[in-house]
Amino acid sequence: MSRSRTTPGTAPSAPRSAPGTSRSAPRDRSRDGSGSSRAADGGAPAAAAWTAFGGDLHLDLGGRRAAGAGLRAALEDALREAVQDGRLAPGTRLPSSRALGQDLGIARNTVVEVYGQLTAEGWLSSRQGSGTTVAERAAPRPAGRTVEVRAGLRPTGRHDLLAGRPDLSLFPRSAWLASARRALAVAPHEAFDYGSPLGRIELRRALADYLARVRGVRTDPERLLICAGLRQGLGLLAAALRERGTGAVAVEAYGLPPQRDTLRAAGLGLVPLPLDGSGARTDLLDGLSAERAGGRTGAGARADRRPGAVLLTPAHQFPTGAALAADRRAAAVRWARAHDGYVIEDDYDGEFRYDRQPLGAMQALDPDRVVYGGTAAKSLAPGLRLAWLALPDGLVEPVARFRALADTTGPVIDQLTFAELIDSGRYDRHVRRCRLHYRRRRDLLVAALAERAPHVRVTGIAAGLHAVLQLPPGSRPEAELVARARAGGLVLSSLGWYLADPALAPDAPPALVVGHATPPEHAFPAALDALCELLREA
Repeated sequence: MSRSRTTPGTAPSAPRSAPGTSRSAPRDRSRDGSGSSRAADGGAPAAAAWTAFGGDLHLDLGGRRAAGAGLRAALEDALREAVQDGRLAPGTRLPSSRALGQDLGIARNTVVEVYGQLTAEGWLSSRQGSGTTVAERAAPRPAGRTVEVRAGLRPTGRHDLLAGRPDLSLFPRSAWLASARRALAVAPHEAFDYGSPLGRIELRRALADYLARVRGVRTDPERLLICAGLRQGLGLLAAALRERGTGAVAVEAYGLPPQRDTLRAAGLGLVPLPLDGSGARTDLLDGLSAERAGGRTGAGARADRRPGAVLLTPAHQFPTGAALAADRRAAAVRWARAHDGYVIEDDYDGEFRYDRQPLGAMQALDPDRVVYGGTAAKSLAPGLRLAWLALPDGLVEPVARFRALADTTGPVIDQLTFAELIDSGRYDRHVRRCRLHYRRRRDLLVAALAERAPHVRVTGIAAGLHAVLQLPPGSRPEAELVARARAGGLVLSSLGWYLADPALAPDAPPALVVGHATPPEHAFPAALDALCELLREA
């Protein structure tokens, strides 16, 4: 098999070995006065006239020749198959007959005959002065069954009020671009090598300073791990907990189903904790541990199913919006110390506080027993896949080891850019702008509901990017309200969707969870109209 290259504007090189595989690039036909490539007819640049072919063209003739096919028939079949299976897309320009012949070590006339035959069959198209291209045809049908992947997909509609996303139009494109340029200009060469599973040191240093200043987190770069979203971080933690013998994790009665799925996938059992206006009932943790240990003894003992960790959203419970009271924070830390357990603190929207002083991170109470998790998904964009864990000393090695098994380290350029964004002060300025924007959004939501749906009680709005709408007794069931909303193009969720165990469902009127940050600015008024119309008929 031969691999030779024909560089645009130069004569093709001779084949390196026997005929078999060709790698060719299109020749430059002409140039305009500015030096840019033009089509032969003097029209648009060549890149607009056809799809330039600059990649590898693999034509394996050896197998066909071995099967008894002649050289022309082998080349004809190979090109026809490449077009049929989509490797050569419609509009792709093929090498000239001379270039391909020299690359394959065959006569030019043979290539001319093959091009002519495939053009007659409709596979190729040839025009004087424009070379030979793949003809426009129906897209090839993929082999085998089409597999539809729906896991993790969000429902869509004209009006998106699902909680969990920021206004993506606020992403600081100019600041990110400026930070990327600066980061790339000063980054050492070794930054682009395989790095530490903890992540780039530049970002870990920047985050250690930022988290100490803004959230009161007590950590250092050697105990910070950068991960591709908090869910990945939770999966790594779950693997490390399983390794140390943990069999179950206590979770808040209401929370994100994907997080619970991640814990279950790691083989961990879930123990729901009741909630009230002061947050999770962490005062019940000691009783849960004693009950699961003491109630089962002898051969049937399942002491390994006692909670070895508890997952909390203490600053702003998701989705109810309650802040974890100080005595319950202390109770969770005492439980972790007494039972050699860990508290996992999900600080998913820690920057966005409106009507109260920001609550410091719970991690500061005991950095050896509390894992702090933060993310840029709400402050920047979820598509960046940037999150971090501040780990106790005892979890750094196992979590980093599992991270190395997963993907070694995260995207380096994004980490360097985020570090520069923080160090330059641009990130602080962006967060302040977002905080004002989301507070105004929240105020518009509250005002619209007060005027047009006064029977609805709005809660959980002192912080964060969503609100809980509690409907009066006698309202339609949550499932019916969500279905009616979807039918009208409005996407939101019920409070019950976040419930860890249906048996824990309270005997209370229905409630909806609304993400007031999600729609872009121009779409927010229409989304509010659709919401108020739904609630008017509730």
